[in-house]
Amino acid sequence: MKIPTIHGYIDRRILINFTADPKSVEKIIPFPFRPKLYKDKAIVGICLIRLKNIKPKGFPDFLGVNSENGAHRIAVEWDENGETKSGVYIPRRDTSLKLNTVVGGRVFPGKHYYAKFNVAEKNGNYHIDFKSSDETEILIDATETKIFSDKSIFETLNNASDFFENGDLGYSPNKNKFDGLRLKAYKWEVRPLNVSKVKSSFFENKEIFPNGSVTFDNALLMTNIEHEWKSETDK
Repeated sequence: MKIPTIHGYIDRRILINFTADPKSVEKIIPFPFRPKLYKDKAIVGICLIRLKNIKPKGFPDFLGVNSENGAHRIAVEWDENGETKSGVYIPRRDTSLKLNTVVGGRVFPGKHYYAKFNVAEKNGNYHIDFKSSDETEILIDATETKIFSDKSIFETLNNASDFFENGDLGYSPNKNKFDGLRLKAYKWEVRPLNVSKVKSSFFENKEIFPNGSVTFDNALLMTNIEHEWKSETDK
């Protein structure tokens, strides 16, 4: 699916990251993708992103739309022209904007589920939860901090930042193919979050992830990022 270059602003982006058993992840990602491992663990998670002034590049900001969105992500790699490529596979997308549910899979990559978001942000404290049209639920309570979790598999903020910056290419299922979309952030800057509570009905589904197969690892925050979305070759 080819779309015009989309321009806008990431007002707030939280990456909630988990480690997972690669064998469990292999069962939910299609060919040609396979889990991208970090220290023998698959990396999965949720992106909670508030977008502002989203419109085709070159159009004035007042024509843009705003929305809260959630994307479930799985770090993947695949073979292409004799090289190993990497990115993320996005099995589902949720949005507060009903327009996205209509154009998703037609004008914009991937099917979008309509969800009701509750957001409270004040003085570096963040509460976000949503419940989608198919009962999928997400919740996070977090506070900005200067200290990256010493329990994270990534060990340092720089290691985590590099890993997720390299996952700028996402593929979403659309009928019998996968739509590719690349994020071009004009700057890349993440800050750590201290998480007091996190819930995900998707990653807590024992039929997909048996007990002990997925563990919360860390959360990262990005704010006020000008960016573009660009189409990539479908798979």
